[in-house]
Amino acid sequence: MADKTTKPDGVVLLSGGNPQIAKGEGDAPVKAYIAAMPGWKSDIGRKLDALIEKTVPGVRKAVKWNSPFYGVEGEGWFLSYHCFAKYIKLTFFRGTSLDPVPPVSSKTNETRYFHIHEGEALDERQLAAWISQASALPGERL
Repeated sequence: MADKTTKPDGVVLLSGGNPQIAKGEGDAPVKAYIAAMPGWKSDIGRKLDALIEKTVPGVRKAVKWNSPFYGVEGEGWFLSYHCFAKYIKLTFFRGTSLDPVPPVSSKTNETRYFHIHEGEALDERQLAAWISQASALPGERL
């Protein structure tokens, strides 16, 4: 069984510090997830959410499998992220179609990852380019 800790606000953090947030559609569960992200990760979560909203007006949001998902209505999900002990993993479901291709490979053919570590400056221009490209592709149907 995964290691769990409970924060003072009652949110359970799973192994690696990933918040356990109930599955749900819309902005509220995503904001709850971001608020529950531990330490520096919560600030990054807020920046990612704002960048995604700015880049893809009207973006569809949900929490599934204890991770925020972002998509285009009727087109599926293009991006998700998840907390690990030492980084946040951004998942681009059609990542091999992005230019440049995000650096971390996956067991899934089209999926690529980008890891964000504490203290690293976010290249918001590159992230926005990936987000824009990913949102224009057919999304993942989950």
